[in-house]
Amino acid sequence: MPTDTRFTVVFLHSLGSSHHDWDAVIDRLPDEVQAVAIDLPGFGDRAWEGYGDVQAVLEDLSRRLTDLALARWILVGHSMGGKFATLIAARARDGAAGLSGLLGVVLVAGSPPSPEPMDESRRADMLTWFDHPTRIEDRGRQFIDANTASGLPQAAFDQALTDFTRTNPEAWRGWLAEGSREDWSDQAGLLPFPALIIAGAEDGDLGEGAQRRVNVPHYRAADVVVVSDAAHLIPQEQPDRLAGLVIKFGEKVASVALPQAFVDLMASDRVLDRTRRAMLDRHFGPAPTDDGVLNLTQRAVLSAMIARILPDAGDPNDLARRLDVGLASGQGDGWRFAVLPSDAEAWRRGLDEIAAMAPKFATLAPDRQDDILRAISQGEWPKPGGLSADAMKLWFEDVVSEAARLWMSLPATWARIGYDGFATGGEGRYQGYDQTAADRAEPWRLPLEGES
Repeated sequence: MPTDTRFTVVFLHSLGSSHHDWDAVIDRLPDEVQAVAIDLPGFGDRAWEGYGDVQAVLEDLSRRLTDLALARWILVGHSMGGKFATLIAARARDGAAGLSGLLGVVLVAGSPPSPEPMDESRRADMLTWFDHPTRIEDRGRQFIDANTASGLPQAAFDQALTDFTRTNPEAWRGWLAEGSREDWSDQAGLLPFPALIIAGAEDGDLGEGAQRRVNVPHYRAADVVVVSDAAHLIPQEQPDRLAGLVIKFGEKVASVALPQAFVDLMASDRVLDRTRRAMLDRHFGPAPTDDGVLNLTQRAVLSAMIARILPDAGDPNDLARRLDVGLASGQGDGWRFAVLPSDAEAWRRGLDEIAAMAPKFATLAPDRQDDILRAISQGEWPKPGGLSADAMKLWFEDVVSEAARLWMSLPATWARIGYDGFATGGEGRYQGYDQTAADRAEPWRLPLEGES
């Protein structure tokens, strides 16, 4: 079955800007990518609304995103918008129903959830910029020039200046004096969603160093990209480069997205927030940097074994990585065969036995791999070393059991087999099944195989 890689990109703009922040980037996205650019309160077409603190803006964004009912989407935040992107991701992680389809986050010179690094004398000066209406346009020109590496094309400059001059003064002052200083780092915590963190090579306060210090630690898996010939206004300075990065990231995360019908059910009121959070955490899995207990050779052997044990279960490298990290953290079913050492030690020794007997096991033909695994499963291990043939047989049983248990625990597997038993709860009430007869399905359930 081909993978559906379609996705929606939701864009959040920077301070003193609007949804037009993203015009040039959106123009460069392929037709199959849906784009939604949102004006934040006090800016753009919503300048009349005035200042909203971080909590108020988050509530507003959550409502708007829930109304969009997106099944697979990434969230892109520029500068000020980056803080809100991270905090919306935190709500998605915590199980907020309308945000279940979030696939990943892109921060473009993003403000952090913690207080934004900024020279205080410059902050004090900028707080006065809207005090004199006759000088606002000059301040806008100063702002644009100070935040670009070599200026902007005329059309982009004109639009940026228009957006700056129509900014609500209270929204401008409120962000500088309050919003940018609010510390939401505890609420953000560690996010399971993959992130792409982009910095301008000539940015000052929010350049690469700041991004690695204040934004990267909030994401379990984050890649950092530095864009040359750009300072802070990357969307207007380097739209081709930025659009390419967003497209590549979106295609990557969409390739492992859950199906729309499954996400819709997961987002429904039949699922508890804490259940939704656990499902999302399990779906995204451990970070690439999480430590395991296996070396590269042992991991390669394990991956090859999983490919034969579960030949249609998806990426065996992903399952091997999950199992390895689980061994390091002590996860498991809570028991072991008495003749085997601890789980981590048993798995290392068992994999070493296979690697010693068949040094190229990972690259052998599948039928040859099957012969070796069949011999182990039947207690006929021909060259017992640290583990006897009987111990190898029991160890192999454990590997099969753990691999199958892990695979069956993943939301992607549930979606594949049409399992919807997680959707019988809901906040404050139990919602079970009304139809229990054979061949009778309720409207809320996932479609059976072959149904649309």
